[in-house]
Amino acid sequence: MAGNDWINSYLEAILDVDAGINDQKSSLLLRERGRFSPAQYFVEEVITGFDETDLHRSWVRASAIRNSEERNTRLENMCWRIWNLARKKKRIEGEEAQRKNKRHSERERARREATADMSEDLSEGEKGDTVGDLTRVDSIRGRMPRVSSVDMMANWASQNEEKKLYLVLISLHGLIRGENMELGRDSDTGGQVKYVVELARALGAMPGVYRVDLLTRQVSAPDVDWTYSEPTEMLNPPNPDNPMNEIGESGGAYIIRIPFGPKDKYISKELLWPHIPEFIDGALSHIVQISKVLGKQIGSREPLWPVAIHGHYADAGNSAALLSGALNVPMIFTGHSLGQDKLEQLLKQGRQSREEINAMYKIMRRIEGEEISLDVSEVIITSTRQEIEEQWRLYDGFDPVLGRKLRARIKRNVSCYGRSMPRMVVIPPGMEFHHIIPHDGDMDGEVGNEDSSGTPDPPIWSEIMRFFSNPRKPMILALARPDPKKNLITLVKAFGECRQLRELANLTLIMGNRDAIDEMSTTNSSVLLSILKLIDKYDLYGLVAYPKHHKQSDVPDIYRLAAKTKGVFINPAFIEPFGLTLIEAAAYGLPIVATTNGGPVDIHRVLDNGVLVDPHNQQSIADALLKLVADKQLWARCREHGLNNIHLFSWPEHCKAYLARVMSFKQRLPKWSRNNDVHTDSESDAPGDSLRDIHDLSLNLNMSLDGEMNEGNGSSNNALTCRENAIDGKNQVNSAALTLSLDEYMDKSESSKFSASRNKVIHVIAIDCDSAADILNITKTIIEAGRTDKNADSVSFILSTASTLSEINSLLNTGGLKPSDFLAFICNSGGEIYYPSPDSEENSSGSPYIVDSDYHSHTEYHWGKESLRNTLVRWATSINDQTKDKDGPVLSEDNSGSSHCYAYKVNNLALVPPFKELRRLMRIQALRCHAVYCQNGTRINVIPVLASRAQALRYLYVRWGIDLSNVIVFVGECGDTDYEGLLGGIHKTVILKGVCRDASKLHTNRSYPLEHVLPTDHPYTVECEQCNMDDIRASLGKLGFNKG
Repeated sequence: MAGNDWINSYLEAILDVDAGINDQKSSLLLRERGRFSPAQYFVEEVITGFDETDLHRSWVRASAIRNSEERNTRLENMCWRIWNLARKKKRIEGEEAQRKNKRHSERERARREATADMSEDLSEGEKGDTVGDLTRVDSIRGRMPRVSSVDMMANWASQNEEKKLYLVLISLHGLIRGENMELGRDSDTGGQVKYVVELARALGAMPGVYRVDLLTRQVSAPDVDWTYSEPTEMLNPPNPDNPMNEIGESGGAYIIRIPFGPKDKYISKELLWPHIPEFIDGALSHIVQISKVLGKQIGSREPLWPVAIHGHYADAGNSAALLSGALNVPMIFTGHSLGQDKLEQLLKQGRQSREEINAMYKIMRRIEGEEISLDVSEVIITSTRQEIEEQWRLYDGFDPVLGRKLRARIKRNVSCYGRSMPRMVVIPPGMEFHHIIPHDGDMDGEVGNEDSSGTPDPPIWSEIMRFFSNPRKPMILALARPDPKKNLITLVKAFGECRQLRELANLTLIMGNRDAIDEMSTTNSSVLLSILKLIDKYDLYGLVAYPKHHKQSDVPDIYRLAAKTKGVFINPAFIEPFGLTLIEAAAYGLPIVATTNGGPVDIHRVLDNGVLVDPHNQQSIADALLKLVADKQLWARCREHGLNNIHLFSWPEHCKAYLARVMSFKQRLPKWSRNNDVHTDSESDAPGDSLRDIHDLSLNLNMSLDGEMNEGNGSSNNALTCRENAIDGKNQVNSAALTLSLDEYMDKSESSKFSASRNKVIHVIAIDCDSAADILNITKTIIEAGRTDKNADSVSFILSTASTLSEINSLLNTGGLKPSDFLAFICNSGGEIYYPSPDSEENSSGSPYIVDSDYHSHTEYHWGKESLRNTLVRWATSINDQTKDKDGPVLSEDNSGSSHCYAYKVNNLALVPPFKELRRLMRIQALRCHAVYCQNGTRINVIPVLASRAQALRYLYVRWGIDLSNVIVFVGECGDTDYEGLLGGIHKTVILKGVCRDASKLHTNRSYPLEHVLPTDHPYTVECEQCNMDDIRASLGKLGFNKG
């Protein structure tokens, strides 16, 4: 159909309307080829069924072809294409129905299993906490005091003035700045940008809050304003005249722009995913540094760590989750717009399959980011109950029924058996009202320079009024991007087809900013052109305004103009997650007409200042607008209700509810920072610079290298007992136990292998071969290549692997390597971190390893322990029962030697469900964990959700201050299912070509393709063609190491 663009647009119009084409009659008509009449079909089944200008023009153009054979052929081809598309839509709908049924049955089964584990009868308590109880929106109106009350704010200040809170907000995509926000510039710079900036500003002004950082992307592209490249921007307080807010030296609210991704390019949110690790590392560096600065400013010996990290949207939520794990601080998440809901809407349209949608929007990676946010968050903040009841329940990680059971058990101090569910809290977005004063004079209906104050009218007024023949008529105002989901086309139709409405009112459409229609995106330009055609069709010239430009500072004046004319604000969107513009309009005294789908329902319940309508019902939209415009008494009542209740949506009210939630969290901080003996003021706190805080390490464990671990007796000379075990687990060689006291260890710290300085180069060997011999050979090659005579003392090595400590110990013994050759060992896919003991060098019977128990405290959050293990055992048993492989069980439990890793040997990977299915199973059981398929599919490690090999490196940065820019990670061409986490970031990466290539089979059935998250042309990544010493040294040279 090349060259027939009008046909494609015509087909899209039919599918958009989604009526008449899928019925049985049409399909039968198409099948009756003997007496088929294209003209009859189009006239009876298409043209008469739709009132679309473009459709009619397409029909006229095709019918005007003089050659009857060509005309009929073209029309018939169009018919068959429509029919095929309709069949495709039905097929997609059928597949999705099957998927939903499967998901429902799995969720019910998981719920039964979870309930069986939690065997205590709590039926009465569980019934008492419903989803509706998650919010108090129903009852806040008329009960809460106005936030403008000086007494109330003074009381809040007196209760919280002693607190010194540090909050971190994250919003990555779009263009964010404090003033003159370019809202509507593109689909990424919308309401979320305004929300996060105002939230940061409002929180920074609250008593008890010392500092708020809003982290976003630094953009230095030539096509955006230079202000977006500024690394720091201070946000002015919402009310500079407020004397209660005292700002310290570095206190207040700030926008912090972290450089990540292409340096000179502004890219869409769908393309940001490969660069998220780089942001996390940069953000972690900022938070660690500023926390130390703030701690000193408030007179504390310890850093002032964030009390919470709040992610906004999926990309920021994913980032916040990993930062939360690295710092061991609570996390909050706000979705704004949810990927699962968008996927459902796109699938309903029937134009694209799930795979096509994923390729365009990277939707599955977005959904996974939201699932990770559910895994880690303490609280999910939503704007409406609809978001909870209809959108969040689509996710594997949230089940309102199971959540109620868990909350009931928590209230009664009964064990939840390792299960957890984030709390859903409805806190509507706020708005600043101190500068809004709706005067009675706004009601006179006069527009012009007749104001008694003599103040000239704002320029935007004349820009709008020049469109109108009679600017004194009430103005119907809509403020939205020209996006199909905003439903502006239906609004224009409703206005154009209602004669009474046209006679009584004008229509103003504020549809973002544009220079030329041809320069707009295809979707936005299509909507705008359709609106212009409808204006022409209904002859609405002089009745409809659609200015090309406006500034963000003009928006309040636009609301004032609409209120001055006694107009109405309308939001007719098909689905509106919240509807902040409705609150803004109400603050200026405008009654509202809003969609019944989404947040406006809750807003209307509180404000009671307008009418809700079905966005698909054109007539109901026209009737509601006419009712408010024509009935002046109703208009006045709606205005009064809105103004009386609008204080319930103020930013101070929002912040009070927000901070109340934050203060209710169980405090989590980096463990070592709570010890008074920690020396935080030293110039360098890397491992080798000071081990005075090594007493935080776990020296009170009796541990054997074959995987057994028992707690010590708690005496002052707690011991670490080790035994060697062969890698196959069969031949055990017992080593003599060494009793190592804390004081003895401290005396030997200077000779320890932790003597590396902060600037030391660290080579991380993260090769994921299933052969121990291959790992050994590659490890020795990397050590020989990285360590030369000139830099022998400036290079250290970390072994990062899925193997157990026992297997690592056997590997080192086989290859003639010593534990002291390494700075640290990351074992069990990141479930454990060990260090070499300095005693092993001087005493052959000494204990060679020491476990970092502080890392356990970082990853302990939401770890399911025995309940998780029981669920894994049931899962493995069901797999073995289903397959009954002749070579023995497909899955068998293995000994990981750790309480923070449950391991399984895999006999036949082809018979085991992909790792995304295991992850999904754990989530619907409310068990939060990280399942890793490793060692070329011969092993499965299940570790805490906040643990991974990449997170272990970030922990070492926070714990010891190692410089991540001096870390070089060696990986294969592919690897375990946690492979993506090892690439990207600010560390350097060397990819050994040809190594671990077979591991690609682990990634064949992912929820999203690996290429969606792997950075291409990353400046810190090089490929090494051969795994030999010369090529590795050449690769290090490309990265700026091993030179000279």
